[in-house]
Amino acid sequence: MNLPNTMRALFVPASAMVLALAACSSPSDNDTSTKTSGGSGEAMVDTGPPAIKPADEPTRGGDGTPIELAALGEADLAGARLDGELGCNFVADAATPPILIAKGNVASQDPARGIVKVGDTIASIAVTGGYDAMVDGANFYSEGLQLRVALTGAAQGGGESPPRPATLTLNRADGARRVIAGLWQCGP
Repeated sequence: MNLPNTMRALFVPASAMVLALAACSSPSDNDTSTKTSGGSGEAMVDTGPPAIKPADEPTRGGDGTPIELAALGEADLAGARLDGELGCNFVADAATPPILIAKGNVASQDPARGIVKVGDTIASIAVTGGYDAMVDGANFYSEGLQLRVALTGAAQGGGESPPRPATLTLNRADGARRVIAGLWQCGP
């Protein structure tokens, strides 16, 4: 191939980089076909790459002030005196305290009640339909704020109440909106 000297100077390093990257990947990195397990002869189906966690979205719209939820502590929970057989909580990740907690009774039309901490203020939230209305996500309402939990993936892990990937969308009465990605967990 006859390339001018300036093009050749760019082409050769770029070609070497592509070849080096190709050499670093193994066939198993790109293979989505059926694989066999070692020794047992049983086929395992590769389900492909893991689900991508939704990204947080900063506050948009409204008067320009951000919507901030703070972590809930033991004192916040004790002061809230939430009643109910079972509860749900939303966390940004498994290593952080919850930013939303709600409890309700099974098979009840009484509201499930919970709390969030907006800045330094504890705000009560509620959803009609008890615990059952929260398990697969819910729309909670508070004064001047709507909070929507939407599930975004399958349960992570086993056990009685594994967490599920979810988003928490906050809509303020002035039109501001924020999305927080995290985990939704319901159970005892």
